Amino acid sequence: MNQRPVIADITRADEDAGAVVTITLESDGAAHRGAAIGSLDRREGPRLVGEAALRAVEALTGGRVNLDLLAIATAGVGDARVAVAQVQMRPFDEILVGSALLREDDPDGSWAAARAVMDALNRRLGALA
Repeated sequence: MNQRPVIADITRADEDAGAVVTITLESDGAAHRGAAIGSLDRREGPRLVGEAALRAVEALTGGRVNLDLLAIATAGVGDARVAVAQVQMRPFDEILVGSALLREDDPDGSWAAARAVMDALNRRLGALA
């Protein structure tokens, strides 16, 4: 993996079983997808996005790591809103934290949640290539 992966797409579909969030990461010309299914409650959106991002990273690494989303939240920092993600990477038992600004063109915070997860992991991904 020569470059950091790019979040290419985030989709959400509401189905009878619940909401399905799918994230596509692009890296070195290849697409890697991850999905998460959960409650239709919009407040659960950031967690579903974070879980889908982790599944996409696991696909990107060929399953060499297992990732758990320990926490994800948004908070006010000065005049800005920030998404913060806490991720555990196994087998290394590392706990990583990432953050991303919520932008005006991201009203539900999905892209910020995904960027926060990727921010937590990006520096570690090069070692897993």
